[in-house]
Amino acid sequence: MRRLLLIGLLLGAPTAGRADCGTVARADTSDRRLDAPQVVVRGRRPMKEIGLQQTRLDTAALRSTVAASLADVLAQHSTLFIKQYGRGTLSTASFRGTAPSHTQVTWNGMRINSPTLGMTDFSTLPAYFIDRATLLHGSSSLRAASGGLGGAVVLATEPSHAQGLGLQYIQGVGSFRTTDEFARITYGRGRWQSSTRFSYASSPNDYPYTNYHKKVTRYDEAHRPIGSYYPTERNRSGDYHDLNLLQEVWYRIGRGDRLSLSGWYQRSRRGIPMLDVDYKETADYANRQNEQTVRGVVAWDRTRQTYKLRAQGGYAYTELAYDYSRDRGDGNRVEMIRSRSYTHTIHGSVAGDYYLGERWMFTADVSLHQHLVASRDRNAAATASGPARTTGYDQARAELSGYVSVRWQPTERLGVAVSLREELYGRTWSPVIPAGFVDLLLSRRGAVTLKGSVSRNYRFPTLNDLYFLPGGNPDLRHESGFTYDAGLSFAIHPSSGRYTLRGEATWFDSRIDDWILWLPTFNGLWTPRNVRQVHAYGVEVKIGGEVRLGREWKLGGEGNFAWTPSINRGDPVNWADGSIGRQLVYIPEYSAAATGRLTWRNWQLVYQWNYCSERYTTSSNETATRIGRVLPYFMNNLSLEKRFTPRWAELSAKVRINNLFDEEYESVLSRPMPGLNFEVFLEIKPRFGRGSR
Repeated sequence: MRRLLLIGLLLGAPTAGRADCGTVARADTSDRRLDAPQVVVRGRRPMKEIGLQQTRLDTAALRSTVAASLADVLAQHSTLFIKQYGRGTLSTASFRGTAPSHTQVTWNGMRINSPTLGMTDFSTLPAYFIDRATLLHGSSSLRAASGGLGGAVVLATEPSHAQGLGLQYIQGVGSFRTTDEFARITYGRGRWQSSTRFSYASSPNDYPYTNYHKKVTRYDEAHRPIGSYYPTERNRSGDYHDLNLLQEVWYRIGRGDRLSLSGWYQRSRRGIPMLDVDYKETADYANRQNEQTVRGVVAWDRTRQTYKLRAQGGYAYTELAYDYSRDRGDGNRVEMIRSRSYTHTIHGSVAGDYYLGERWMFTADVSLHQHLVASRDRNAAATASGPARTTGYDQARAELSGYVSVRWQPTERLGVAVSLREELYGRTWSPVIPAGFVDLLLSRRGAVTLKGSVSRNYRFPTLNDLYFLPGGNPDLRHESGFTYDAGLSFAIHPSSGRYTLRGEATWFDSRIDDWILWLPTFNGLWTPRNVRQVHAYGVEVKIGGEVRLGREWKLGGEGNFAWTPSINRGDPVNWADGSIGRQLVYIPEYSAAATGRLTWRNWQLVYQWNYCSERYTTSSNETATRIGRVLPYFMNNLSLEKRFTPRWAELSAKVRINNLFDEEYESVLSRPMPGLNFEVFLEIKPRFGRGSR
């Protein structure tokens, strides 16, 4: 139940006359207060969201830092832990204490997880290219796909709905000779909408840091040691160049049908940063990764009063190249590793929602992803003697998924949902994957709602797990698990409109069997095995709100906290296995983030705070040595933005300070992150038409 204060008619009445009367009305309303009657609007909660544990990232979060990748946004505005190697390098997500491959990611309805690795690199997804992002926690992920033992991230783009021509251009410059450029051109006329987005980011990324993993000894003239110090070095081989281009077109047919086309091209050229324990000279070796990706989706949507239909088809192609070469000592480089993979994915799906009265909703969808993968690796260091050898595989796998659900809302307070999903991977069917959801409105005042869910889930091995040479294991079993969660949410929206407050707390428990882990063998090769039973459980807390401090002052913010023990409960791999009962590698037990915004007229001040507890680098959680763990850290960012509104354009200038207190920290062992650094952005949105004159 929501209470809305409808004052539009009262505000519109004094201005609904000639233009000069509007000026008088604005002057009068600044000196007097109008009391409007309260109107209660009764509505039912969306049936499609019964029992779902989800986090929506609004436009303010996605655009909070225009140069940010989706990895940065998720780290700040959700309970996901993002394992980052630095900007312009690999960034993966850990959802509720699980592995990166346990997070399913879709874009406009098509899965974008790598079929070879099973994960998504969020550093390659600029937040500027995403209009809507929804995180589905635990059992709720089955609405999007199976295999999300931790959860799912659902990404989408939307039409601007603007008529005429629109243009936006943003130029950013920052520390370490970093440049960012963003542009968007929109056009709308009648039934047509078009959007073109462009981004380009580049940087040598050679920030300085103090290397605490090396120690330099000082000597006197007699070559006797007189002291030592930690040297200051620069991040080497960490440059990046990222290009993104997104073209979209929408066309409305009749009153409820729409055709859409989305095409996304990505190209990245990146160096792999050297470890801080590496003594090689930068000129002595090359360690680079180049990637090109093309994605396209064509969709047809039909919306009627009692049903919705969607049919779509898509295609994706990814070319990934990794090269490692080094000087052999005579000034000539030898190619040590040359890896190439080519992935084609064809996608098709049909989905529909049907409403039977106001109490029942039925959903069904069928989707197909056909993967064609060719992988080639030439490794000169694979054998101690003999020539370099080329290995790889060519494999095709079809992934067919069917989903049905029934939602029932017998009263305003109670909602119940049951869903079933089943998938075919190659020639292997998964067992039926059930899930049940319930939510109960405990109090209309404050919209206090109790939610709960239970599900079973499965994830099949990736193509690399099965076929990678050398080391792939075609006898792997699929991972499976049970997930339970329960949560309480509230939302307070007083009729005065002076403030809003919302929050949610969730407890979850997940047990995963046959966890796939790559382990070394006696012959020195690594191979995947089903070795672990993992118990991941914990608490997620989210809170946010806004308050008006005066006529032109507004204070708002949000925060989140996660406690995520993720414990290995499996049998020992060998007599020396010390991992049983220990936290999984690189999974923090505690993490938190908060964002505060203070707005006055056209000024906005934003403060961001982020905390991550220690992460273990060994399965036995050894902390006796410096390399046994990655230390906890607190991160602080601050930005100030000023908007200008001349008649011919909308302008803004923004200054952002990252790592405000110059903290020395690492997200991954031996890969120091940048200290205090700055970014400056200038934005322009010209006004076209009569309003610009």
